[in-house]
Amino acid sequence: MARVELVNLSKSFGAVKVLHDLNLTVEEGEFVALVGPSGCGKSTLLRIIAGLEEASSGEIVMDNEIVNELSPRERNIAMVFQSYALYPHMTVEENIGFNLRISGVRKAEVRTLARAAAETLGLTDLLDRKPSQLSGGQRQRVAMGRAIVRNPDAFLFDEPLSNLDAKLRSEMRDEIKRLHQKVKTTSIYVTHDQIEAMTLADRVVILKGGVIQQIGTPSELYRNPANSFVAGFIGSPAMNFVDATLETSGDQVFAALKDGTRLPVSEAYADLGPQVQLGLRPENLHLAEPNAENAIPGTVQLLEPTGAVNHLKISVAGQQLTVVDDTLTDLALDANVHLSIASDQIHIFPKEK
Repeated sequence: MARVELVNLSKSFGAVKVLHDLNLTVEEGEFVALVGPSGCGKSTLLRIIAGLEEASSGEIVMDNEIVNELSPRERNIAMVFQSYALYPHMTVEENIGFNLRISGVRKAEVRTLARAAAETLGLTDLLDRKPSQLSGGQRQRVAMGRAIVRNPDAFLFDEPLSNLDAKLRSEMRDEIKRLHQKVKTTSIYVTHDQIEAMTLADRVVILKGGVIQQIGTPSELYRNPANSFVAGFIGSPAMNFVDATLETSGDQVFAALKDGTRLPVSEAYADLGPQVQLGLRPENLHLAEPNAENAIPGTVQLLEPTGAVNHLKISVAGQQLTVVDDTLTDLALDANVHLSIASDQIHIFPKEK
C-alpha cells in the first residue's frame, strides 16, 4: 500500500490550464473519490498519478519518493478503466493472469494468483468462459481481477461503472466496497456520480474547473458544504436555493424572502449579507400548518410519487423548491401549502453574481 501526495500539481494543454495547483494527500489504505462535473479535470488528474499524462508543474509523491519521472509500470499502480479492455479470445483466467504472464511470472504461479483473485471477486465458476459469455458486471469484475492480481501499491479507478445499468451499478458498488474492505489497498476513484462517491469513499474530493472546492468525509460535505457549488452537487435530490435578504433586529438575524416571509437564522451569517442565497435540502423541508412558527407559504406545482416518498415541486416566493414528503400526503395541483424547516438546517451562501 502507498501513501500518495500531490504537491502544487498543475496541468496545462497549451494555453489552457486544466488543473490549478492541487494539493492532496491520500493516506495508506484510504479510499478517496474524485468527483465533479464533466471537464473538471478529474480523469486528467488520475492519468497524471498513473503516469499516463505528464504534470506541467508540481510533484507526485508515493511513500516519500517523487515519482514524476517514473513510468507507469515503475509506479506499481493498477488502473481499472471505463472500458473493460478484455481479450475476447482468452478465458477469464487467462485475462486475469495476462499481465503476470508477460512479466515473466511462472505459469504455475500465474494460475495460483489468478484463481485467488477470481475467488475474491466471486468468479471461480466463470474461469473457463470467454468475455462474450459474461454479463457487463462480470466483465468489470474480470477487469478488476486483472488489476488486483498484481498486488499493486494503489488502485486507480476511472469511472469503471459508467457502462452499466442502474441495477448493476448498485451491485458493483457493493463489490468494489467489499473488495477494498478485504484488500485495503490505497484507492483513488474517479466518478461524476456523487452517489457513487458518497457510498464508496472514506473521503471525497470535489473538483470544479480544475480547482479543489472541498475535501471531506461524505458526512462533512453533506452537513457543512464549503460553498454553494458543493452544496448543490452533494445530495439527492439536489439542494434548493432561494434568494433572500439578511436583516438584523436586535441580536436576531433574519432571512427575508421576496414574499415577505422572515426566517430566523444563525448570527454567524450576519456578515454575508445583505443579498444571499438560502440552501434548503429537500429532505429538511416539511409540510406544516399555516399557523406553524416560521411557516413558509407556497403552491403545489407538481407531485412525483416514488413509492416510499413523494417529491413535491412547490412554488415559494417565485422560485420552485423540491420537497421530499415521507407522509405521502395527497395534494392537488395549485393547492396552497405551508413548509417549515429548522433554523439550524438552513445553509446560507453569498449570492452569486
